[in-house]
Order: sequence, then C-alpha cells, then structure tokens
Amino acid sequence: MLRRNRQIKTQIQQCVDACVFAFSFWFAWRLRADPWIMEWLNLNPITPFDSYTYVFLVLIPAGPLVLEAQGFYDRSALSPRRMAFRALLKGCLVTTLGLILILFFVRRELARSVPLLFGVIGFLLVLAKEELMRLGLRSKFARAQMERRFVLVGTAEETAAMRERLKVDWHQGMVVLAELNLNKTPVTELAHLLHEHSVNGVILNARHNDFEQIEAAIRTCELEGVEAWLVADFFKPQLSRTSLDDFQGRPVLVFRSTPEDSWQSVAKQLLDFILAASMLIVMSPILLVVSLLIKFTSPGPILFKQQRCGLNGQPFTIYKFRTMGTDAEQRKAELAAMNEMTGPVFKVTNDPRITKVGTYLRKFSLDEFPQLLNVLRGEMSMVGPRPLPVDEVKRFDDLAHRRRLSVKPGLTCLWQISGRNNVKDFRDWVRLDLEYIDNWSIWLDLKILWLTIPVVVLGTGAK
Repeated sequence: MLRRNRQIKTQIQQCVDACVFAFSFWFAWRLRADPWIMEWLNLNPITPFDSYTYVFLVLIPAGPLVLEAQGFYDRSALSPRRMAFRALLKGCLVTTLGLILILFFVRRELARSVPLLFGVIGFLLVLAKEELMRLGLRSKFARAQMERRFVLVGTAEETAAMRERLKVDWHQGMVVLAELNLNKTPVTELAHLLHEHSVNGVILNARHNDFEQIEAAIRTCELEGVEAWLVADFFKPQLSRTSLDDFQGRPVLVFRSTPEDSWQSVAKQLLDFILAASMLIVMSPILLVVSLLIKFTSPGPILFKQQRCGLNGQPFTIYKFRTMGTDAEQRKAELAAMNEMTGPVFKVTNDPRITKVGTYLRKFSLDEFPQLLNVLRGEMSMVGPRPLPVDEVKRFDDLAHRRRLSVKPGLTCLWQISGRNNVKDFRDWVRLDLEYIDNWSIWLDLKILWLTIPVVVLGTGAK
C-alpha cells in the first residue's frame, strides 16, 4: 500500500483511539461515582467530574502518541494478535502511569481506582475495536470494497519479484490480473487489458524497458484515468502532475489524472453514507407511494435493473424505478433514428416508451432515488459522472472519454445541473465530467448537491 493511504488510515485509527481513551476516563469516573456501587462497596463520594475535564486535553493527544511510540500503528491490521496485545498493553500502562503522575503534580485528589479503571477499560475497548476491525476486514463485503485490480508491466523476472512482494500485503486487497512484457508485446495490448479487467492501476517496472514504451504506457493510463505506478528506484525526475511515494520500500512515481486520496476523499465517503441513509429513511413514505403507483398503473416489475459501468469500468447493477414499458429494450432499435445525442449515448425527447407515471417520475428525478441503495453499497457516490450502460461505454470512439470512469459514478453531476437534456453533444457531457474530476473538492460536491435541489424540485431540464 502507498504511504499516503497508510497515513490516512493511521490518522483515522488515532482519532478513534483518542475518543476511546477520553470515553474510558469518563466511564471509569462514572463507575466509581455511581451511588449504588459506592453503597455496595462502602466507598466515599468523589470529586465531581467537572473538576477533571482538563484531563481530556491531555488524554486525547497523549493516548494515540503513546501507542504510536510503542509501534501499535506500525503493524498491519491482520497481523498476529499478540503483536497488538503487547503494544496495546504497554501503551495503556504508560498512559495510566502518566495520568497518575499528572494528577499527583497538579495535586488534584481523585480516587485511586479511577486511573486503574481507566487503564483496564481503555485497554479492553481498544482491543475490542481491533477485533471488530479484524472481523470487518475479513468479511466478503470489506474484501470487495478494498479489492484493487492491477496489471504488472515489466520483464518476467521483475513481475515475478513484484508478485512475491504483493503476497506480503495480501490483506490489502491488491490483486494482479495480468502481466505484460513491453519488450515482447506492443503497448496497445495494455489498453485491451485495462478494458477487459476493469483495472484500478498499473505497476510499471522501468529498469529493463525502453523509456518510449514506458511513456506510451503511462500516456495510455492517463487517457483511461487509471493510476500508473512507476517503480523508479534508479532515478528521481521532476515530472508534472506526479507524486513520489514508496511501495514496499521502493520509490514510486504515481502519475495521477484523478483526485488523490486525502481527508476530503474520506469526508466524501462519509457524506455519501450519511446522506444516502438519511434520504432513504426520510423519503420512504414517498418511495412506497411511487412503488404502488408503478405497480397498479402498468404491468411489470417496480424496479428497473441494468448493468452500468462503475469505477474504472467495473460493471454493477443499477436500480431505478421503472418508467418505461417492459418492451423498452426491444423497441430501442426502432427509435435509433430519433436519437438526439451525438456519440454512443441514446436519448429521445418525449420517448414513446415512457409510461404516464414514468413521465412525472423522470421530470422530478424520482426514478433515480433507488440508486441510494447503490450509494450505500459503495458502487456509486452522491456526486460524480452519471453511470452509462456497459454497451454504450464499449462504443466510446475516444479513449480520453474513458477517464470519466476514473471516479465513482454519482446520482448528480455538473451535467445534471446544466440542463440535462439541453446538453446534446456527448463531448460536452464528457467535458463537464472531466472538469468535475480535474477540479474536485468536497466543497464542489456540496455546491453541486445544493444546486441539484431546485433542479429536482422544479423539474427543470428533464423531459
């Protein structure tokens, strides 16, 4: 795993552990101050908790720092339990002793049992958190979310050595789907592998390859919106739009034409989950009414399911309320001459296949709301390029158009708030998507979400 990814995950763990230590201190005081416990054990009352709120200012940063000093965060999440147990035990002992010393030097009286209870509770809660993480990482859902698919480029010896290194970090979800030797195979084959396997990244070993071949491979990845990791352990050139990282202890140049991992990307995932879950709960009565209207006004299923291209072209099943007759796909060929969009996308104003209820559902985008389930499943985001059917993606005549697949598809996007059907040229559609990718920030997402509200409420741009 790249250093940047490791740092973000470590910082998230440290924030969680800081909260655990703060809670442990409060809970330790609460147990000692409980009237029933004091009466049962014949204990004296203790000082009110308000007198020790300053301890939080020490515990919140100190707890994770002590654990870091013990090497608690240097191990992998699925390392042997004894490693976590030993480091955590030492960390909690040091933190507890530090707490006792602080209380002694500030001369604040606190029941001696409180620091001891704090150490035990903190140890057990952090240990429980580690076990929950371990269970989660071993689940099928977590493995599916973490899986990253790679193509190795280099000589047979280089790719074999890289495979051995990847075995060490097997739990990180890095899967090698193909290998390519540019000395024996033309670089055009790389594009076919990216399309065939829905690849997330390409690892390039450049030591024994011609630099023109490496450059062509990187250019292919840039056009596709796929990360290229150049294992450049023999030089460190200054290249634009690249980042220097380390992979298995070796320097790597990452050529990235998409947003990099950051706290903003973590905030985006959290925002996706909270908004999707909240909207499903709040709108459940409306969704139920829409389901009944579809069920009793036209024959066929309530939901429309279709294979769409997700992140890096990975197919997934999208959910929408059905707005057309059950023979919509069969009649599509009849309407081909009426297609109003240039390029591979099919769109017809006043499509005769749309049902009466479907007209209103589309006007106010109610047909899109089942995609909140796709957001919860991690297949889509609240904001991102709209997902296209797999057959339309296969008809892309410009490889640069595939870069719109380099981020998760979304429920809304710049195209959505630009008048939807007013954008007739597929190239303009792609231009808006790439503009979003190149300028992405969490604030841009919030702006698009805000501007989407009047578009949905007023039904503007939808036909």
